[in-house]
Amino acid sequence: MVDDKELKEYRDLLQPPEKFEDGFGWKSVLGAIFIGFLMMPGSMYLGLVIGTGIGPAARWVTIILFAEVAKRAYTRLSQQEIFVLYYMAGAAMASPFSGLLWNQYLVQSEAARMLGLTQYIPTWVAPQPGSESLVERTFFHRDWLIPILLMVGFELIQAVDHFGLGYALYRLTSDVEKLPFPMAPVGALGNMALAESAEKKETGWKWRLFSIGGMVGLAFGAVYVLVPAASGVFLSEPLRILPIPWIELTPVTEDILPAVATGIQLDLGLLFVGMVLPFWAVIGGLVGFFITLVANPLLYRAGILHRWHKGMGTVDTVFANNFDFYMSFGIGIGLAIALIGIFQVVQSLRSSEMAPFRERVKKLFTPPPGRGDFNIWIALGIYVASTTAYVVVSSILVPGFPWIFLVAYGFVYTPFISYVSARMEGIAGQFVSLPMVREASFIAASKFFGYHGIGIWYAPIPFHNYGKATVRWREIELTGTSFRSIIKAEILVFPVVMIASLLFSQYIWRLAPIPSSQYPYAQELWHLQALNTLLLQSATLEGYSPFFEALKADYVLWGLGLGTLAYWVLSLLGWPILLIYGVVRGLGQSTPHGIFLEVIGALLGRYYFVKKYGLAWRQYAPVLLAGFSCGMGLMGMLAMGFTLIMRSLGSLAY
Repeated sequence: MVDDKELKEYRDLLQPPEKFEDGFGWKSVLGAIFIGFLMMPGSMYLGLVIGTGIGPAARWVTIILFAEVAKRAYTRLSQQEIFVLYYMAGAAMASPFSGLLWNQYLVQSEAARMLGLTQYIPTWVAPQPGSESLVERTFFHRDWLIPILLMVGFELIQAVDHFGLGYALYRLTSDVEKLPFPMAPVGALGNMALAESAEKKETGWKWRLFSIGGMVGLAFGAVYVLVPAASGVFLSEPLRILPIPWIELTPVTEDILPAVATGIQLDLGLLFVGMVLPFWAVIGGLVGFFITLVANPLLYRAGILHRWHKGMGTVDTVFANNFDFYMSFGIGIGLAIALIGIFQVVQSLRSSEMAPFRERVKKLFTPPPGRGDFNIWIALGIYVASTTAYVVVSSILVPGFPWIFLVAYGFVYTPFISYVSARMEGIAGQFVSLPMVREASFIAASKFFGYHGIGIWYAPIPFHNYGKATVRWREIELTGTSFRSIIKAEILVFPVVMIASLLFSQYIWRLAPIPSSQYPYAQELWHLQALNTLLLQSATLEGYSPFFEALKADYVLWGLGLGTLAYWVLSLLGWPILLIYGVVRGLGQSTPHGIFLEVIGALLGRYYFVKKYGLAWRQYAPVLLAGFSCGMGLMGMLAMGFTLIMRSLGSLAY
């Protein structure tokens, strides 16, 4: 895997700078307010309408605006100041109150009533149906006091936890073991494109590509987001030129392809994503989809996919197939990938020529000068303190759950899987997790330790994988940003995010029920998500549980065997290792409707743009995607602003 040609191309895109600068200042303070009160509501609105928030676009919009204002004030934004804005925008886009919007739906959902779980959802998650707060659609009610206080407390612990084990593992894998982190340059290049503009180098290729992508995003966003949002204000049903979230073809193909969810998602962003992702990972996803295209009709005729029937759409088809086969098979596939990742880590440790132990320890405790590092003992102390807090709070909220499980999650499983995942991110840009460990432990506590209930599914248990955090620290390093400026940004952005998230979640909820026709993505897919979520949770109740009917050990073993065999065959043939990860993604039985545009993007990138521009295309594609995201985000913000203003005017008494 270390010698994979495609990975090497990504690995060599950027090298760390020799100088690091602090990017935090008064511009960051203004940026945090701008992000929280202008970007976040747009992201929340888009997430409910099309399923994806502004995401990266919030970062680009913020940076462009501040860069242009700085120019007119006869100053400029340094690359480090730009990255701090970029970082804060990313942190602010995860609106914590969006989770409470989901909770209010879940407790009132048809899925909860159908499975008989409504009364088991704790009141510290959401008020029970019949509460005035749910009828009036408001968070400003005493029934929401405990859920909101707990959520704010958990968010505060997580904000501090960012500088714990993830940072310690970054120091170990990057500074000591010198792993290359091949996918980190992709995240840093878009930021550098904006820095190029801020420094008045508009003739550079990064800014030109960003502008092209931005114009494409604006044009597509006008059709895909703005028209439905604007028409929904005046018409009973929004006018959608392009179907959201996809063109439903499952009833059309049900005679030829029984038990296969088919459709096409016309989100142009998927085309750009396909250009950025490793080619073989995308092709592997297509292969996985074709496998299910052949396998599902055979499984249906064999009586395995017996819950599917004609007339089902995508959501019902995916749920029925997951229940009958793919949940168990997917667990086996996931176990195979996790075992492969662990095997790769062990193999790389055995084959690598590491420095003597004393020298490695010295490197661990003496980071590169000027980078803004803090003592690694502080990071480990943060990890121990935050994990202990999770254990104590979870024990109080769910008193019947065995505390020994919580300790094992935080101090045994978390450091183990985090190190394995951090090394896989450093070697191959792949995230590793062991599937169903959390769920299996909950069920074991129910069967052997006498715990019965579903409160543990909502508790803040210390079950984390910090491997992904190592990539974020590597991105910070590649942009030459001092780590201390990131600490300051985290402290600043937390209160802004809390206040803005509460105000705009309340406002969006009051405009229309969530989900409803005004929020088509939520209306289409939240029911499926609720069914899958509550099906698992039913496993820890007394008596019959649908989960045990869906979980089949022989299908798990089939997934484990086939996943391991596929890896062995690909390795033997010398094929790209990323292909197997893509195949697994295609076998995941999620909605496969976006794979087609991703494949078109991957083919265009490899067989047209790479031939035309050479390996420089690896740098061009992320910047183009960043520009497209920015254009889509601007249209999403315009659509949200128009909708909120018009609905507010419509609700005035005069």
